[in-house]
Amino acid sequence: MHFATPRLRRLAVTTALTCFAATGIVTGATEAAAAPVSAFYHPPEQFATAPGSIIRTEPTSVYATIPGDQWPVPGQLVMYTSRLQDGSPVAVTGTYVAGTRPWQGAGNRPTIVIAPGTAGQGDQCAASVAVSTGLIVDVERRSMSPNQEAVALAAWSALGANVFITDYIGLGTPGIHTYVNRAESAHAVLDAARAAVTLAGTGTSTPLAFWGYSQGGGATAAAAELHPEYAPELNLKGVWAGAPPADLTAVIGQIDSGNLIGGAIGFALNGFRERHPALAAEVDRRTTPAGKATLDALATQCIGDVILRQPFLRSSALTIDGRPLPDHLRELPGATTILTAQRIGNRIPTAPVLLTSGINDDTIPYPQVRQLAQDWCAHTTTVTFRTNHLPAIAPGTTLPNHFGPELIDGFVDNVIPYLLDRLADKPLSGCTFD
Repeated sequence: MHFATPRLRRLAVTTALTCFAATGIVTGATEAAAAPVSAFYHPPEQFATAPGSIIRTEPTSVYATIPGDQWPVPGQLVMYTSRLQDGSPVAVTGTYVAGTRPWQGAGNRPTIVIAPGTAGQGDQCAASVAVSTGLIVDVERRSMSPNQEAVALAAWSALGANVFITDYIGLGTPGIHTYVNRAESAHAVLDAARAAVTLAGTGTSTPLAFWGYSQGGGATAAAAELHPEYAPELNLKGVWAGAPPADLTAVIGQIDSGNLIGGAIGFALNGFRERHPALAAEVDRRTTPAGKATLDALATQCIGDVILRQPFLRSSALTIDGRPLPDHLRELPGATTILTAQRIGNRIPTAPVLLTSGINDDTIPYPQVRQLAQDWCAHTTTVTFRTNHLPAIAPGTTLPNHFGPELIDGFVDNVIPYLLDRLADKPLSGCTFD
């Protein structure tokens, strides 16, 4: 594999790690207003329905990044049009930060679309809400949400790229966030790319790369699959899908075994219940009143709130008969159909994809990520699969075993050089595994 020059690699890595260390210093906690989000997040009654259309923008200042020629960095809150799984239009928000430094890579200035990792399901958890200061604290709701993508934003901004961070469908905007919904996640990412190249004024020839880990990795993997049919006009050069939840049955089984963020199962169930009323009725029939109250509470919480309020939650605590919810779902043909429809790996990306996974990841199972690589390779997709061999540390606690590989792969080892090479059109084909 060809990698970026050592100078570019050092610049990206140093900037990212400096930002990671500095965010606790330069960011501040701000008390949210009475409403979880501002009026910006409420779409007009009528808006342009073409996917990727810009509905509105609003200036914002990004303090949670590395000071450079400009600080705070000017950005824009963006509302754009995307599509629900049934094809109907929906308003989605995100953040666009135009590159203000000269592009340090080869070719024209690219746009990097970032799909965030798990933030939660409450509107206050949207990445754009915390993008300015890096952290928002909603005292009234006893909720806290950091901007998890501050490091990636800083790294790519330092290299001179344009950056767009999507909030996904239903985060900030009205309606439930459809967590790990394959089609809706892909639509949000691809339509964010359409909106970003419009804002940049560079059109569909703009070189694009997608960046995502965990929930974000699932979103970028799904977007890579749908790109040829949903947004073929986009000039997608490369994709990082880190620890993607490609097989939800395997993922749910793992995090329901006593994982620190086991409550994330509730995010998935809430999203699927919203789109499938028959499933909602079946789940309600099997859960206790306390279980229903927990699912309702999770719909308003961020992932940090889950860690503080429902750590190591098991779904068996929610059901009438004390059996895990996955056992119940396996007995429901409708649920099986829904989960099967979420499977990533049944379509064929045309852009090169880097898949990474920690062999000791205790949250997103390693085998199903490797299986995704094998599925794509069977269809001649250009796939690079990288295994992170970080030793297991306190299994079930998520932070070292799941987020450790993200920091190592994303900012120290593989990902930035890989994407710089794809943006430079360095040749790559076939499949490689390690």
